Amino acid sequence: MSGHTSQQRLIEFRYHFRFPDGSERSFCVTLDYDTLAIAGRPRSSYPAWTELAYHQCSNCPLDPSQHPRCPIAAEMVDAVEFLKDWRSYEQVETSVESHNRCYQKRTSLQEAASALLGIFMVASGCPILSKLRPMLATHLPFMDPEESTYRTISMYLMAQYFRQRRGQRPDWDLTGLLRFLRECRIANGGIVDRLRSLSIQDAALNALAVLNMQGELTSLSLATGELDRWERVFEGHLRDDDSPIGAC
Repeated sequence: MSGHTSQQRLIEFRYHFRFPDGSERSFCVTLDYDTLAIAGRPRSSYPAWTELAYHQCSNCPLDPSQHPRCPIAAEMVDAVEFLKDWRSYEQVETSVESHNRCYQKRTSLQEAASALLGIFMVASGCPILSKLRPMLATHLPFMDPEESTYRTISMYLMAQYFRQRRGQRPDWDLTGLLRFLRECRIANGGIVDRLRSLSIQDAALNALAVLNMQGELTSLSLATGELDRWERVFEGHLRDDDSPIGAC
């Protein structure tokens, strides 16, 4: 594990899986510090299922003549190869190291793998899912639905702040977020169809289902207005005064 320096400008996430039979596997994902895009070298060869036209997502804006490979699939090759023989319910000791903290959890392989695959999904260069890339700056493995909803909405609202600073029209009522989450759901489903065609075991497929469920629950919270708990949490900042927000 290493952090970033002014020369390297890199961030690393190292995932380590240990199974009950004693087998282990590690993955290290390196991101550019300023863009949070994957900063790895291309492979010398790719399997046919990474071709963009192979089960291309229905909402993908890329042209196969200009982009021969699906950005997500191209980055997932090693992880899919590892997961293809495993069932989603297998228990695994998982540790995730970043430049300033380490997370550990014994959990199902589908939950552990969903956090890893989530990095590839948003950091690969997919023109749809890359809009979630800012969340990698505070990458949180093993999120529960509340954490996912809070982080997604917070990221979106920060984007609106920067839009306003640039003189662009912000979307403070979050209607654009609902549309965006629908696009993410379609793209996620396209990747699932791509992997399902490989006749692999369900670990990777259900890991993607975990990611999709998190987006679904965020959409449901927005559509039904089920954010009352967060409104209560923020009550101290909603009063008609000019008190600054304190630090805790």
